[in-house]
Amino acid sequence: MSIKKGDTVKVIAGKDKGAQGKVIQVLREEQRVIVEGVNRVKKHTKVVDQGGRAGNTGGIITTEAPIHVSNVMLVEGDGVTRVGYRREEVLKRRPDGSTYAGWRSVRVSRKTGKDI
Repeated sequence: MSIKKGDTVKVIAGKDKGAQGKVIQVLREEQRVIVEGVNRVKKHTKVVDQGGRAGNTGGIITTEAPIHVSNVMLVEGDGVTRVGYRREEVLKRRPDGSTYAGWRSVRVSRKTGKDI
């Protein structure tokens, strides 16, 4: 999945089209993301009395619901971009101190070619 937690994304489809926000959580199995301030829903909670301070007061809570990852695009600068990948050769270190050549995958902006 090309979107990660902490990325700033723009919604490109749905009722919140055009809204921007920071990714709070990524749900890989469902291919969905939760974006701050986007797709807000009201959830009715029941009063739970477990004694002491552990009880829930109940009421209506407004939270962000997940949206599909295909409905968001990564924000770069003042516009949006697609995400590509580039493999870089790096030196990795073993626990015993010796080094070896390995590969690392880097996210790249398709629009500018710069690292994300």
